[in-house]
Amino acid sequence: MNEVWRIGDVKISRVVELEVTGGSRFILPDATRDQCLPLTWMHPHFMDEAGNLIMSVHALVVDTGDTRIVVDTCIGNDKERSIPAWSNLQTSFLQDLKTTGYDPDSIDIVLCTHLHVDHVGWNTRLVDGEWVPTFPNAKYLVATDEWGYWTSEPESGRFDEVYADSVKPIEPLMSLVDVESEPEIVPGISLKPTPGTPGHVSVEIQSNGERAIITGDCIHHPCQMTRVDWCSSADSDAGQGLKTRERLLADLSDTDTLVIGTHFATPTAGYIRPHVDGNYWLDTNVKAASA
Repeated sequence: MNEVWRIGDVKISRVVELEVTGGSRFILPDATRDQCLPLTWMHPHFMDEAGNLIMSVHALVVDTGDTRIVVDTCIGNDKERSIPAWSNLQTSFLQDLKTTGYDPDSIDIVLCTHLHVDHVGWNTRLVDGEWVPTFPNAKYLVATDEWGYWTSEPESGRFDEVYADSVKPIEPLMSLVDVESEPEIVPGISLKPTPGTPGHVSVEIQSNGERAIITGDCIHHPCQMTRVDWCSSADSDAGQGLKTRERLLADLSDTDTLVIGTHFATPTAGYIRPHVDGNYWLDTNVKAASA
């Protein structure tokens, strides 16, 4: 299930925590089976024969050769969550990360595209009854606007589920990034504002004339490429999320920019192409890199 791509000199590795079929209606309420079935290009990778969407929760390791960056840290083990299927997980994520070639101690930067529950979980792990940073030698980066949104009233109450176990323990290692003034975090790796919630960012990778973008949650599922109007319930401002999606897809259409979805099921990455019936689709004819 894990995949590897190369963008110039940069290696991007996917480490999967969960990949599930169905159960996505709470995120994409418009994506009913009847509405999805006509989008035949999504089968079999992103939709099963009955029209159920297939989605993934995974982290992406961006390795420039000089810097190792983990983008988004999934749900995490041992954590009580309001979504039953995400509560008290016991997955092999950390071992899978090591098998991919990355010991947690070797990670230089942890970047959260935003602070939703399924993007911060492995910020920490439970050791002898205490939550400790999973990546003790890393700098944890969060966009300034994202941090301001979640820590201000009235939104701060919605932060309670993840703050104590996944954010507070890493605050001594955390740095806030002003994305507007300093989007580049290391050479060739930049943050791109893609709001649906204030401060949400995508990650742009450029090396040797090649380019990729890691979406974060501005596109939860490839169905939103053809049905751009299907908004996510996770967006605090659905209208803003729609504008972001429309602009991003228009910019990427018919280009050689590799789009790597933060929740796209295997094969996870592809190129945006115009759809015969309007809007777009994801061409997954991508040559994967050897690990």
